[in-house]
Amino acid sequence: MSRKPAKPAAKSAPVKSSSKPVEVVGHAVERALDPLTSALKRAGLKRADKAASAFDDHAPAAPAAPPTGKVDKAAMPVSPLAVSFPRMKPIRGVTMATGRAGFYKHERDDLLVMNFPEGASCAGVFTRHGVGSAPVDWCKRHLEVTKGEGVRALVVNAGCANSFTGRPGADAVRRVASAVGKRFDCRQRDVMVASTGVIGVLLDDAKITARLPDLEHHLTEDGWGGAARAIMTTDTFPKGAYAEADIDGTKVRIGGICKGSGMIAPDMATMLAFVVTDAAITPGALQNLCNLYTRNTFNAVTVDGDRSTNDTLLLFATGQSGAAKISRAGDRRLADFRDKLERVLMNLAHQLVRDGEGATKFIKITVTGAESAASARKIARSVADSPLVKTAFAGEDANWGRIVMAVGKADEPVDRDSMSVKFGPHWAAQDGLIAKSYDEAKMSAYMKKQELEVSIDVGVGRASSTVWTCDLTKRYVEINGDYRS
Repeated sequence: MSRKPAKPAAKSAPVKSSSKPVEVVGHAVERALDPLTSALKRAGLKRADKAASAFDDHAPAAPAAPPTGKVDKAAMPVSPLAVSFPRMKPIRGVTMATGRAGFYKHERDDLLVMNFPEGASCAGVFTRHGVGSAPVDWCKRHLEVTKGEGVRALVVNAGCANSFTGRPGADAVRRVASAVGKRFDCRQRDVMVASTGVIGVLLDDAKITARLPDLEHHLTEDGWGGAARAIMTTDTFPKGAYAEADIDGTKVRIGGICKGSGMIAPDMATMLAFVVTDAAITPGALQNLCNLYTRNTFNAVTVDGDRSTNDTLLLFATGQSGAAKISRAGDRRLADFRDKLERVLMNLAHQLVRDGEGATKFIKITVTGAESAASARKIARSVADSPLVKTAFAGEDANWGRIVMAVGKADEPVDRDSMSVKFGPHWAAQDGLIAKSYDEAKMSAYMKKQELEVSIDVGVGRASSTVWTCDLTKRYVEINGDYRS
């Protein structure tokens, strides 16, 4: 392990994402980038659909998942929508190690440490939750200070969210960052921290710092599977995604992991996600990419409509691939990289929905004919988050009346007499009435599928939006009723 003194942080554009709504930042970023980015944005939905099919490459998930609490003691089954963990090559420049800090009573790894080389860049997008958490506050503040330059380490624990813990929680984070900084010869502000678990419980930082010496001697460049398992809470399978891209003739790698199963809603979806590339991209450009592609990925999925206090997406660039250094997100040399990065983020976001607590259906909801993109998103989320809609899906009932109800309660412009609803290829309603071709038998057969699509045209404009969600089952109530007990 390197023992060279850390270099002072370089100056660059301030990180913007932590202080403004993601959607507002997204619009600002699009205006700031060159015309190529606008063209890419117009093709966004096509890329999203293409990315959704990436799951076809996954094998069925493993038959068991690590225990994670009372519900797991009852042999919590792996989600029927699960996908297997992908084959991920090492990302040059990052090493990682996992261990048991003891935040759970049973045997399982619950601690992850990643080490990055000098000169690495970092960008982040975080929850807009009004309460927030000590780890989120730490990352937002220090990314602002360092401008994303010189991040050297990441520490993640599962089992304790360290949220709503006041000054003691903030002090615990500082002590963790300080201890890790001493191990990796860097400043404490160069250490990113993330936590997940029960809200309102103070982090016992001594459990983390006591494990650092052992983790330091077990750092490996090929530990993605273990890393994904270590950050799980009520997840039933580890989540990862990997892609390779070309930057001006040089092959670069992109890999990431995430966790999340319940308390999943946009801004951001409940989750932690950590994505690393060995491309050389400046912090400002990395932040723009992070802002831009979060919008149609992590901010376009929902399980239960509840936003987390700890949501964090961190994107790291080690610069170890040998590719030319890129300083603009709109640089034409990044065309393939942008596409692959969005696919990785979309893949991870979809896996959150596939592991929705108690989920049995993976559902794509697309709204077209809306007055604006923002209006389309709001309508799609209203449908995706409706308990009545979600329970109908759980019962395999194509209850299009509930869809229409959820559209109307979004309080967005719609034309009732022009509205249409379609389940997969089957029309349920057209022009404000039940469709003449409606066939109950065909509809019922379609609803038995594990992956479903609902298309809604509200008849007032040309804007569209897509949201991915899951059904709401009795198992969701059981899991959350037993979460702390």
